[in-house]
Amino acid sequence: MKQFSVVGTDVPRTDGPAKARGSALYTDDMKLPGMLYGRIVRSPLAHARIKHIDTSRAAALPGVKCIVTAEDTPKIKYGNWRLFPETQDEYPLAVDKVRFIGDEVAAVAAIDKDTAEEAIELIQVEYEELPSVFDIDAAMQLGAPVLHDYCPTNISVNRKIKYGDVEKGFSESDYVREDTFTVHAVSHAYLEPCSALAQVDLDGRITLWTSTQVPYIIQCLLASTLGMRENDVRVIKPFIGGGFGGKMELRTWEFCAALMAKMTGRPVKFTLSREEEFLAGRRRHPMKIHSKVGFKKDGTLVAKDLRIQLDGGAYNAMGPTATFLCGNFGAMLYRYPSYRFHGQHVYTNKPPASAMRGFGAPQSLYATEIQMNMAAEDLGMDPIDLRIKNAQVSGDKIPDVATISSCGFIESIKAVAEMSGWKEKRENLKPGHGIGIGCYSFISGGVFNWFNTQYPFSAAEVRAFSDGTVHLLTMAADIGQGSDTVLKQILAEELGLRMEDIRMTSADTSMTPQADLGAWGSRITLMAGNAVIDAARKIKEQLFGAVSARFNLNVIHELECKDGRVQAKAKSEYSLSFGEAVAMVQKANRGEPLVARGSYTPRGKGLVTPAFGFGAQVAEVEVDSETGLVEVKHMWTAHDCGTVINPRSVEGQLAGSIQMGLGYALSEQFVMDGGQTLNTNFADYKMPMALDMPPSDVVHVDTYEPEGPMGAKEAGEGLASPTAPAISDAVYHAIGYRCKELPITPEKILNALKKGS
Repeated sequence: MKQFSVVGTDVPRTDGPAKARGSALYTDDMKLPGMLYGRIVRSPLAHARIKHIDTSRAAALPGVKCIVTAEDTPKIKYGNWRLFPETQDEYPLAVDKVRFIGDEVAAVAAIDKDTAEEAIELIQVEYEELPSVFDIDAAMQLGAPVLHDYCPTNISVNRKIKYGDVEKGFSESDYVREDTFTVHAVSHAYLEPCSALAQVDLDGRITLWTSTQVPYIIQCLLASTLGMRENDVRVIKPFIGGGFGGKMELRTWEFCAALMAKMTGRPVKFTLSREEEFLAGRRRHPMKIHSKVGFKKDGTLVAKDLRIQLDGGAYNAMGPTATFLCGNFGAMLYRYPSYRFHGQHVYTNKPPASAMRGFGAPQSLYATEIQMNMAAEDLGMDPIDLRIKNAQVSGDKIPDVATISSCGFIESIKAVAEMSGWKEKRENLKPGHGIGIGCYSFISGGVFNWFNTQYPFSAAEVRAFSDGTVHLLTMAADIGQGSDTVLKQILAEELGLRMEDIRMTSADTSMTPQADLGAWGSRITLMAGNAVIDAARKIKEQLFGAVSARFNLNVIHELECKDGRVQAKAKSEYSLSFGEAVAMVQKANRGEPLVARGSYTPRGKGLVTPAFGFGAQVAEVEVDSETGLVEVKHMWTAHDCGTVINPRSVEGQLAGSIQMGLGYALSEQFVMDGGQTLNTNFADYKMPMALDMPPSDVVHVDTYEPEGPMGAKEAGEGLASPTAPAISDAVYHAIGYRCKELPITPEKILNALKKGS
């Protein structure tokens, strides 16, 4: 592998000092002169017609400056899937009907929070309650309540994939098994609640500061729903306290802040309470997964038939993407000569589900990995051996998805088996102790232009100065994952500079180049990183030309940027400082600034993604047979993310993934009574804390991704998938209970032990 100077080192996060000192400004920290405070009126009913809204009492309350309902809006539907307008099913404020408890009906802006809170209690909404439906099976029945008139079946998306002869494959299989799995909704549980602050200037243009993962998408959708031009809306992303997919859509409070700022001429800020986040925030899709797999007696996979029904809640949100990706994830990791998938996204009267870390992979791969473990047992094989036999390798083609380029999957399996002492522990653990495995593959960004943008998928601008510094501008959104640091490392490496030589402006739609689709799908390192390299190489081309002319060198490609200098590789005497070289270019161009724009759009890079990450994870658990509690004793992870740009950041991503996987496997769940969410605080929503984290070891498998910047690919979302199946398999190994319905609660374990006694 290539050796680097800055890339591959533990560079401290650029946002670390501000966060550690408490000087980092989040949206809710901001206050502007004359600012009003907003609150939202939410539906108490899961499904109802809005007959009348009386705002008179609230309007009469001293300090109330603005009240809006759907009648005050342009009534324009929106959604992230602009390529298919029929999927856009949401209004900023409910028009005619509400479809879940918490649906947004009206908004108030007042001089302070208390007045706004009092005002929303004074707004009277007259409803005509309608029949509701709260589960997939009921929603799909003939005669079920219809949530959206355009969709009488409540099935908003159908996605099918088929290659090979599946029926022939099963007929030729020596071993066939069918299983149904149920996976549940969980919360993103980001620590910073959603917040938005809007201000209007004298020309009627809007500036919106908002806690978002997708500044460009918010700019476009906000302009559309307000009936404005895109460039009359400026979106700025301040510091973000986490997102995990839950902040990648236009939401009501962003729209209302902007609309009410226009109506009042004063800044307006909305910040959600934690109760609102749990009640009405996006969540991971619950799914019913039916999987049928066929093997030869030697363990060779022959065929797979996968059917998944996604409980989308009241609106599509990012459900079309999740439905699309579930089918792709079902065909990944292992070689399936024949494969068939049918995915259905179903409306129910529950809070909308949407994108969440892994974006369909944790659900789909849970079924895949548990079935692999069950098949290994029935075939008399070690789960490690069965995986290695069927593992995808470089050059394998997944029809309708991509051809796999770099792939360290088998190496990851072998590494995690060795580091965990798999064979010895699998055979010799004492009663109540178990060890299990889960694996994953994940995309490095998507190639499908569902947002229907005319701009590149990612863009970057680099401005070079004669004092030896550069300024990097990008719309890529750092939401806590450390992408600003990584992009600066990539630029520093390419230009031979130090991190402190680089100034960075990011995620401001009026200052940074158009465009970037945001922080989702593990796309920023690969896509924005490639855009940065493209811009940097255009800078280098001009620098090399000037230095070649200065020293009468004929072969430009023998020059390099290194250690703050532009120099001939073989002749160190032909060398100028970076700043001197920039000054030469500017003088030659009559003082014109040295600026380059780079971009990246993955055209021709497969049908789904330019590259895949891979990995394997082993969990060791102890199960208390008296209480049913599961304690995770240790986690071992081996993964292939190509070139590791920043080892410390990658390991931070791993720790966060394990935390989310622990909660998904063992404790986190929404307690629902019909459509009402009952546990709307962190005390009742059982999320693992720091003291619940197990010891963990990690190995980075050495691969180089040709399509990635300096060989890098995804390292953030894929790791969210293997933890739950690894823990589940370890629980089975410990006590013989195989969980097909997450989470693995003490009650389920005790019931299983009771039945087995």
